[in-house]
Amino acid sequence: MIVLGVALLAACTLIGVYLGDVLGVVLGVKANVGGVGIAMILLIAARLWLQSRGRLSKGVKFGVEFWAGMYIPIVVAMAAQQNVVAAASGGPIVIIAATGSLVLCFGAVALLSRLGRRDPGSAEVEHGGGVISGDADEIIDARPAPAHSAVGSVPQTPAVRRV
Repeated sequence: MIVLGVALLAACTLIGVYLGDVLGVVLGVKANVGGVGIAMILLIAARLWLQSRGRLSKGVKFGVEFWAGMYIPIVVAMAAQQNVVAAASGGPIVIIAATGSLVLCFGAVALLSRLGRRDPGSAEVEHGGGVISGDADEIIDARPAPAHSAVGSVPQTPAVRRV
């Protein structure tokens, strides 16, 4: 049932907001520190736990995945509640920190993009797309198969095992 997925999200959100408030008190900050992030981590952990126990039905999975996809809009909405004007009036260090983190993130994405370049039509990329969409029933073993020294041997493909 989709409602159970939404109920799971609600429980994770309540626990995450509570833990974020507790973390704020411990750190001496008068705000929720990471409550939404904690809630999303709890939701991911709960989904994996349910899946490993075989209790993740299609409806629950749909409810969880729908709200997990809403993570970024939720964070943006929560960030809109913050007093950005007061932070920016604190001086130029805010602008320098924001620009620096933006440049570092762009650089990291560019570096990772160059390091992880693969053929878009390869079996590994196609399988990765299936895993992300939840359609993959097989796991490709990424270890290379041992090469045969016999003349005319057939090239080896990655081993595939059923889950």
